[in-house]
Amino acid sequence: MALQPPTPHVSGQTTSTARSPLRKFLRTETGSAIALLGATVAALAWANISPGSYASLWDTDLSVRLGALGLSQSLREWINNGLMALFFFVIGLEARREFDIGDLRERRRITLAVLAGAGGMVVPVMVYLAINAGHDSVRAWGTAMSTDTAFALGMLALLGSRVPDGLRTFILTVTVVDDFLSLGVIAVAYSGHISMTALLLALGILGVTLLVTAAGVRRGLVYALLGAAAWLALLKSGVDAVATGLALGLMAYAHPAARSDLERASSLFRLFREQPTSGLERSVRVGLASAISPNERLQRMYHPWTSYGVVPLFALANAGITLDVEGLSRAFESPITLGIIFAYLLGKPVGILGTEWIVTTASRGRLRSPVGWGIVSVGGTIAGMGFTVSLLIATVIFHGQQLEEAKVGILSAAICAFAATWLVTAVIGALPQKLSLRMLSVAEGVVDLAVSVHPLRDHAVGPADAPVTIVEYGDFECPYCGQVERATRELLAQFGDVRYVWRHLPLTDVHPYAQLAAEAAEAAALQHAFWPMHDLLLDHQGALGVADLLRYAKELDLDVERFRRDLRTHHGAARIAADVQSADLSGVSGTPTFFINGRRHHGAYDFDALVNAVQAARERAALE
Repeated sequence: MALQPPTPHVSGQTTSTARSPLRKFLRTETGSAIALLGATVAALAWANISPGSYASLWDTDLSVRLGALGLSQSLREWINNGLMALFFFVIGLEARREFDIGDLRERRRITLAVLAGAGGMVVPVMVYLAINAGHDSVRAWGTAMSTDTAFALGMLALLGSRVPDGLRTFILTVTVVDDFLSLGVIAVAYSGHISMTALLLALGILGVTLLVTAAGVRRGLVYALLGAAAWLALLKSGVDAVATGLALGLMAYAHPAARSDLERASSLFRLFREQPTSGLERSVRVGLASAISPNERLQRMYHPWTSYGVVPLFALANAGITLDVEGLSRAFESPITLGIIFAYLLGKPVGILGTEWIVTTASRGRLRSPVGWGIVSVGGTIAGMGFTVSLLIATVIFHGQQLEEAKVGILSAAICAFAATWLVTAVIGALPQKLSLRMLSVAEGVVDLAVSVHPLRDHAVGPADAPVTIVEYGDFECPYCGQVERATRELLAQFGDVRYVWRHLPLTDVHPYAQLAAEAAEAAALQHAFWPMHDLLLDHQGALGVADLLRYAKELDLDVERFRRDLRTHHGAARIAADVQSADLSGVSGTPTFFINGRRHHGAYDFDALVNAVQAARERAALE
């Protein structure tokens, strides 16, 4: 492969997106932390400047009536019981995504995540109970157990490059379990008198929703009506109605876009291009929407609203406390405040780190964290960011002075957790470089490539024992593949210990010459000229007709008659079909798609992005 000039930033992809749902989730959570922090500050300022107006507004009754039926709650209760159900709906969506296509699809990781999440809740609760033993506040142990994912990820962003991506993924994995268990505690331990009739009705409606989902119904109005009915029934039952959101979110399955769905969408778009009618326009929209999993569509729709609207509004309605010297002095002598602070500051890191160590030791390493102990330690301290669920439980249990003390404890714990996280990262950064890298290491994790590389089957360039192997699924007519080719050539020229593998994925529904070009490359391979033909095809993507291919064969001094015969008999079709099948098994639907040491590469694939990914893979391989 010849050396080419450096390439500009490349991030497009034919028929697929190049950004992972996890990265989108992290970006939204990080940005929303600023909104959450701003709402908290605004609530504190409002409650201290005009405490009367703050209390009177959120205590205002709002009634919704339809004939003889009606529901009346304060504005604060509408937010806490209603809008927060939407927040937990998004949490359920993210949990389901992690189980279906995220890190938790490797089932042994579920065990470790559940144990770590449970340990990170049980130990803080024990700390709170120890400090509040003998007081009536002991019943509020639920305020000291849950991590606020948005706040935790947002605060990590303030630490900048000192925090590796593996920490954010680790936190998200553990807090998915944390949120799930917390909501179960709210529904069971902090609900009022249970009406079995209303509860059974709610469960029946959720069962109907499950059947509707299994039947493949995609109309949002149907789910909105069923969800509203289940929420109302659960509210009347005495169980916290926010559980409805989590249940509905867990029903929305996640999967990568299937190539067959994308081909159908392409076909519909071509029909619309030829005959742009309103009926076909609707068919195209439905076809495009059906190619994306319900989980991803719903997250894209609701996650920004909950992150930038619901959660900050919840903070504005609940975080306001009057700050004065006497009140703060009384709060910091209260077992409620101290219990919450020490539960989060000590209980969370001890619970998470201790559980991981016990499980790793007891299983003799068979169950161990995919990240280094430094990341687990930082994850334990930042998990002390308890806010949303803690406030939610505090408003259910406490009133008056006790509620104020609980809020002081929750806010103080968040400040202490950030300070502790900063301190731990500073200590790790001051360690010798080799030890620091090992503590912040991230294992290769889940292997996404379904069919591993075989030296006798795959087209590969580079040493067979290279520590890093890049697999690209490409299409010779795909313009993005042509752009990224320059980056891969430069990458191979710079790194002598990287193996590069090309696999065919001709997208015949959008690229009419892609299959023919792939067969030409295979015909050239029979004469030991795959890579020279590969380079010519990508350099001349606009000229891939039969006459052009024969001209390229002549330029490469191939046996043109043999090349023509192999092309006419489709000699390479079976090999290309095998590559396409491996792409389907790996969830690949667009080109170019890269796998680095078996893991799918998300994001841009210009030279700098690929270099960073290769260097990270080399470090992981060296540590392992």
